[in-house]
Amino acid sequence: MLTTDRDRLRESVDDLADRLGRNRGSLIPILQDVKKNYSGVDSYAMQVIADVLGIHPVEVFSVATFYAFLHPEKDGRFVFRLCRTLSCELQGKEQIASQLQTDLGLDFGQTSADGAFTLEWAACMGMCDQGPALLVNDKVYTRLTAESVRQIVEECRQDAAGFSTERVEERLV
Repeated sequence: MLTTDRDRLRESVDDLADRLGRNRGSLIPILQDVKKNYSGVDSYAMQVIADVLGIHPVEVFSVATFYAFLHPEKDGRFVFRLCRTLSCELQGKEQIASQLQTDLGLDFGQTSADGAFTLEWAACMGMCDQGPALLVNDKVYTRLTAESVRQIVEECRQDAAGFSTERVEERLV
């Protein structure tokens, strides 16, 4: 049995590389998996990925920092990404942005101290005819209003309150 998160990380990356291939073509799927399962891609994870794929760590860093959804910083359990395109702007994005900041108590680019929430801007989500659009983790919300934002945040708060450390540990085992 593995004894540390670092051991689990290395085993997870090794398993993925065995399935996907130990080459640059596997880099993005491995980064996505690490980001999803460890909430971030820190320097240790980048080194592990580089070692397993036989590439230089700066290559891993370059890819991880280039793609907005792979950034190395730890994300909250719920990542709120508000579309910042002109079409969403014309459909009330600023009011939604203000509501998110108020309800989450965060500015864009911040994660809550308890690690529950992250608030970010996003490029186009392809929902230009249904704006303003919001992505919360993998779920898209469209035609947002201040009230719908309050409900979304409240649902996430309730879910976060029921998310215990024991459940996190169960997931890792």
